[in-house]
Amino acid sequence: MPKTVVFRIKRQAGPDERPYWEEFEIPYQERLNVLFCLQTIQRNPVTRLGKPTSAPVWDQSCLEEVCGACTMIINGVVRQACTALVDELEQPIVLEPLTKFPLIKDLMVDRKRFFDDLKKSKTWVAIDGTHALGAGPGCSQELQQIRYALARCMTCGCCLEVCPQYGPERPFVGAAVLAQVRLFNLHPTGAMQADERLEEMSKPGGITDCGNAQNCVRVCPKEIPLTESIAALGRQMVGYGLRKFFTKS
Repeated sequence: MPKTVVFRIKRQAGPDERPYWEEFEIPYQERLNVLFCLQTIQRNPVTRLGKPTSAPVWDQSCLEEVCGACTMIINGVVRQACTALVDELEQPIVLEPLTKFPLIKDLMVDRKRFFDDLKKSKTWVAIDGTHALGAGPGCSQELQQIRYALARCMTCGCCLEVCPQYGPERPFVGAAVLAQVRLFNLHPTGAMQADERLEEMSKPGGITDCGNAQNCVRVCPKEIPLTESIAALGRQMVGYGLRKFFTKS
């Protein structure tokens, strides 16, 4: 086994600053993940050549692949740093920030656009006040299984990083948002706002902007059926379009 672990990290002091690379070397231990290694470097930010430097900056929260905050590009593959095990990675381990979101610093990016797209798509279940409303409508076991798979999304952004239609200059909301629209349209109470969500998805940046590259479903860490959901949402869009046409007529 190696005695040390070598990291090559892409650094950038801010969105308008020039990027550069730094290498770090830390002692090897069994069952290391990338997050623990970053924390080790943070405690003693000295480059592989012995030069003191600033501590790398990244985002993290749950440390167990639930929040999606630590998503970054590791050895050219978008994934979570908390579940990326050193023993399974080729060295030097190269760390880069996501490219589809505005850079804040080093490995940290601003995913605000992602959350704003979820907001404008009304991906929640509206309730009337905060008082107890009693038991909600029932849901079949089959529908529960479909909804559970969609509910596993942790807004990590992996699907957006690999999507050729998603980017700073393009309005496409991406597979994750489309899947969440399907999720809440399938909810017995959330279905009351289904047409509002479908109307939003009929606008530029909605479902018609999907190029069907299917990269999203290949990288999803939660194995969410993204392409299946996009197809199902497309069928909902057809029904909504027909209802809208005949209602106007």
